[in-house]
Order: sequence, then structure tokens, then C-alpha cells
Amino acid sequence: MNIRIISPASAIDPQYIDGALSVLQSWGHKVTVAPHAKSSYGRFAASPEHRLQDLNDAFADPGTDAILCSRGGYGLAQIIDRVVPAQGKLLIGFSDVTCLHCLCATHNMPSLHSIMAKHIATLPSNSEPLRALRSILDGGDIRYCFPAGEGSRVGETEAVLRGGNLSVFYGLQRTPYQVTDRNSILFVEDIGERHYHIDRMMQNMRMSGVMHNIQGYIIGQFADCPDDESMSCTLQQTLLHAADNTRYPIAAGFPAGHVEYNMPLFLNLQTHLKVTEDKIILTQTNPFR
Repeated sequence: MNIRIISPASAIDPQYIDGALSVLQSWGHKVTVAPHAKSSYGRFAASPEHRLQDLNDAFADPGTDAILCSRGGYGLAQIIDRVVPAQGKLLIGFSDVTCLHCLCATHNMPSLHSIMAKHIATLPSNSEPLRALRSILDGGDIRYCFPAGEGSRVGETEAVLRGGNLSVFYGLQRTPYQVTDRNSILFVEDIGERHYHIDRMMQNMRMSGVMHNIQGYIIGQFADCPDDESMSCTLQQTLLHAADNTRYPIAAGFPAGHVEYNMPLFLNLQTHLKVTEDKIILTQTNPFR
């Protein structure tokens, strides 16, 4: 697979790009680095124009099979409405890259919520997220079985997986990149948000109908998001309360988000989700074989 590494949002330490390049090459892939991927422009990797250029060039290049975002952070909201995606490209990343996942959704393009350059460069070669990413890049399907976290709801469904970082996803509501519909399973994760802010976002998702229209709900990892005792409930309860008066399966504690144990998930792809009393079983057929 021909992979292009880009930095469409925040700046990154170039050593992580070099490390990821080395790992991906050792897996047998041809890897190139976008012209501005190692640059810095304040908190950003480059100016909006240069980040947009790198991104659109990667999509337009017929020799590029996959686009690996080096990191998230912040910045894609500045350029998302000028990005021109192309069918057949596998977009890889998470966090602020949720903007691009939602853009891909509007073009019916599957994309991969996955570890990025830093973790590719630094995780042990036998770590499960790294092994899973390697398998996917080699055309492997996703077949997960994880323990069901507290608050999970038994059930089974099949629908298109949507979502990603809650803050970014929430910020795209009422824009052309709002992508949930009645054939959706919603996945959310986040980092460093206050309990009441997460409640505000979930109340929006509830009142706007998102939480009632979906067919399933996957709660990922909420790193550095402590409970606020003054909220009179735990953060997990806040996330669960948003799905009150619904009947679809809920997979709580799914191992994906701003943590090292961040297992890849295809977004914008038909997904089978089964939740039992003690297990979460998720399967997806790789469209990039």
C-alpha cells in the first residue's frame, strides 16, 4: 500500500513522523511525507492554505492508497469546507481528524479511526492496536470481542458506524457534515473535557434527536475527564442517560479513544454490533482489500 503522511491540524514532533515512516516501511508499505507535514505555524502544522494543499494533493494523487494523519489537536475546522476527498483513499486518524471522517461520510467513503504517528512510532511491536492496524492495512477484517463495561445494554444491531471525538462531532452539528441518521451506530470518545461540558454536548445530541434515531451506541474512552461530584452523577451515567427511553444496544467502555490501547474502527461502514451480558462483539468487513 502507498501511504502519504500529512499533518492537517496541529504541529507534531518530526521524530514521530520519522518513526512511523520506519515502522510502516518495515511492514512492506511505500511511504511518503507531505511537504508541510513536519512544519510548524504557531500551534498548527502549517498555514491553513498549506495544510489544505497537502490534504487535497494527497486525495488527488492516483498513486496514494492511504492518507495517515500524523496527529489531531485542532485545525481541521478551518479548512474542512475546502477539502476535496476522493473515492478509494483510506483516511486514517482520530481526535480532530473526526472532521475528515464526517466529510468522508458525506461522500459515502469508509475511513479508519486509528492510532496515528506517535503511537505507531512508540508502541511495542506486539501491542494490540499496532497489530490490528497492520492487519487492516494488509486487508484484514475487524473481529473484536471485548468485555462489556458497566452500563452496557444487551442487544444486537447492524448499521453504519459514525462518530469519533465527541467535541469535534458536536461542533459539526447543524453543518453539512452532520452525519448521523436512522441507519447509524454512534461511537463517541473524548479527552480533557469537564463533566458539565460533556453533559451539555450529550443534551444537545438528545434534544436534536440524534440519540433517539440511532440503532446502537458505543461509548469509548474518556481520558482525563473526571467525575464532577456537583453533577450528582458519574460521567459514565451522564453518557448513559442520553440514551434513556431507547432500546438499542449500548457498548460501554469500548477500547478506543485518547489512550494507548486505542483499537482501530472503520467509520462510515456497515457494522455488526452484539452486546451480551459480559461481551462486546463487533465485526466489520474491510473494504480496502
